[in-house]
Amino acid sequence: MADTYKATHKFARISPRKVRLVADLVRGKNVDDALLILQYNIKRGGYFLNKVLKSAVANAEQKDADSGVLKISKVYVDEGPTIKRWRPRAQGRATPIMKRTSHIHVELS
Repeated sequence: MADTYKATHKFARISPRKVRLVADLVRGKNVDDALLILQYNIKRGGYFLNKVLKSAVANAEQKDADSGVLKISKVYVDEGPTIKRWRPRAQGRATPIMKRTSHIHVELS
């Protein structure tokens, strides 16, 4: 059985929906290809995913894995806690502001 190496970024201040768009681009790819895709991706979720992927590669190298043959086996983004704020509106009303957070998980094999 192949070894798996993991990294996680919890409570990332970005909506999970936005990160999932970028996660779909790199799922199942070779690590070198994925890093290249994330480097030139203009979406902000790519920044967070790039950091987590580099961390997973560092974890793998710490355990003497060959980074040239590593592949992304799993990438998933869970929803973290939502920070709730209120914005004043007309006629004494208020509307909620939902500041969403993400838990980003990357698994290499």
